[in-house]
Amino acid sequence: MANLKEVRIRIASVNTTQQITKAMKLVAASKLKRAQDRIVQMRPYSEKLNEILSNIMSNLSGGASVGFNKKRPVKKVLIVLITSDKGLCGGFNSNLVKTARRLIADTYSSQRKSGGITMLFVGKKGFDFFKKERDITFITEHVSLMKNISFENSQKVSEILLHEFSEEKYDAIELVYAKFVNAATQRFMLERFLPVEPSAEKKKTKTKADYIFEPEKEELLKELIPKILNTQFFKALLDTNASEHGARMVAMDSATNNAQELIRILKIQYNRERQAAITKEILEIVGGAAALQEK
Repeated sequence: MANLKEVRIRIASVNTTQQITKAMKLVAASKLKRAQDRIVQMRPYSEKLNEILSNIMSNLSGGASVGFNKKRPVKKVLIVLITSDKGLCGGFNSNLVKTARRLIADTYSSQRKSGGITMLFVGKKGFDFFKKERDITFITEHVSLMKNISFENSQKVSEILLHEFSEEKYDAIELVYAKFVNAATQRFMLERFLPVEPSAEKKKTKTKADYIFEPEKEELLKELIPKILNTQFFKALLDTNASEHGARMVAMDSATNNAQELIRILKIQYNRERQAAITKEILEIVGGAAALQEK
């Protein structure tokens, strides 16, 4: 009977866990709907601005672009890693970290050896993975940015990035984030934030875009480029936020199904143990009755 009690306790425990994962799935689905609406509304605007920016940059000299497309030897690089603050979302954060590690190993291994890599963390989980690394400089002032995503808060960070690139504190700035595709699919992105690069289409066709600038080109670019880059950074935050909730919803759905299967197995085990105990008691009664009859 001790085994029956243990199995009952396990069934109750798994049942409680299943209720928690089911509730977390519903909460994640609710948050996903809002996050998905934000990124779906934002993405066409951002992509069009980014296209305009790339087209303009592909047809301008470095002096006219106020330095944001100026390439220089990469000695110091800033990697902005955007992750979630919380776990329980499957391999979402670990995949982002793997993407960042791959970027460092494949592209910036020499900069790492010379101490030229700085990482800015948006989201607590990214910092938790990297905090033991001793040859990388960390910026943690913006870790909590994912808790309150707004364009105003995002702009404060992106303007710091623009300023520090202009001051040549960094020679390149990379974004590592998750692009939202749907609730079950995320793409883990490596994206060059600065310097701004011409679009791939422009590199192939070399077609000159026909833009009429009013007011003067330099004056317009000083206003336009930071606004486009601020929007691009905000889109990366919204993409990662929606991806996080989608990954958590899928993970909690899988956990709920696994709990249901475990409960089924435990109930079969409980019934077998119970049947064995009943059979044993019947045999003991029958054996005792037979012994009395023999007397």
